[in-house]
Amino acid sequence: MKYITRTVWILSLVSLFTDTASEMLYPVMPIYLKSIGFSIVLIGILEGVAEATAGISKGYFGKLSDQSKRRVPFVQLGYAFSAISKPMMAIFIFPLWIFFSRTIDRFGKGLRTGARDAILSEEASPQTKAKVFGFHKSMDTLGAVLGPTFALIYLYFYPENYKTLFFIAFIPGILAVASTFLLKDKNPDNILKIGSTSFFSFLGYWKHSNPDYKYLIIGFLSFTFFNSSDVFLLLKAKDAGLEDYEVIAVYIFYNLIYALSAFPSGILADKIGFKKMFVFGLVLFSLVYFGMGLSDNYIVIIALFFLYGIYAAATEGVSKAWISNIVSKDHTATAIGMYSGFQSVLAMLASSIAGLLWYNFGASVTFLVTGSGTLLIICYFFLFIKSPVHKEH
Repeated sequence: MKYITRTVWILSLVSLFTDTASEMLYPVMPIYLKSIGFSIVLIGILEGVAEATAGISKGYFGKLSDQSKRRVPFVQLGYAFSAISKPMMAIFIFPLWIFFSRTIDRFGKGLRTGARDAILSEEASPQTKAKVFGFHKSMDTLGAVLGPTFALIYLYFYPENYKTLFFIAFIPGILAVASTFLLKDKNPDNILKIGSTSFFSFLGYWKHSNPDYKYLIIGFLSFTFFNSSDVFLLLKAKDAGLEDYEVIAVYIFYNLIYALSAFPSGILADKIGFKKMFVFGLVLFSLVYFGMGLSDNYIVIIALFFLYGIYAAATEGVSKAWISNIVSKDHTATAIGMYSGFQSVLAMLASSIAGLLWYNFGASVTFLVTGSGTLLIICYFFLFIKSPVHKEH
């Protein structure tokens, strides 16, 4: 475990605390918003604006981090914005303030993502990238187990007392911010002052990036176009006959499998190669969606959530490790930030299309279309993507 450095541990704990805070609110957010007068349409618009804000800003702040050769300030500010947004959601209940608070949360994610992933990349060698990203993802996802579990216990004793939960979520958020002050930038003497940079300047990186990066990003984003929100899987579980608390329990179960599998998946990916591991994840994803489309048996549904956790572990950390191994160190935050940014925007589009398919043709068609589309992406990876070679650039 020598490759899990002090810095990787700190960043992993920061993500654990932050995800605990965010996921504590995930099951109650739609219910809370409806209780203060938000319609379903307004909730959809709110989430869309928030995710688009996070997505677009990831590339911009990733480039700023690369240009300034600074990482830590972006990480510190990013997690601080997310922490502050939690109590704001409870204090200010007017729609405009709610939009502002939710956008601040997602803006914080956009601010920190590229710089944080660049730090993780710098802490690893090409041979240990997937292990490091996998370990971080395991800790991050553990928060998605702890948060909803705490929310379930709290709401059992204090039903419908949503506002207090937002203040409680502020506590792990503050712990996350405090932990970021243990981080230090490497080579502070090399830090540069930068001039004004246009918001979409990061898009210029595509023109100058290497062909391996371009082919890989096309593959990743094509898959994102078919990968809609997990909400649809939870709705399927509900339709299969599970009670509300059982649906949340299944969501916790999925995240537990994900958390337990991410680090071992990273170790295996470093041994067998990123391509094999990622394609294995895509195969599992397609099996899950075909299964969801063809079965209404709740036992089958639960088993599919188990496979879904392994799919997530096999792809999420591996994708960023893969990118960081084929781009220059000086452009890591820009490369990952641009990918993460477009991923957020396309994920929003994918969920919109899935919603339309579900509304017009039913759940089965939605899942079968996604499963079939994923098979095309698997073919693309086999035909056009080379296995990365472990080397420094």
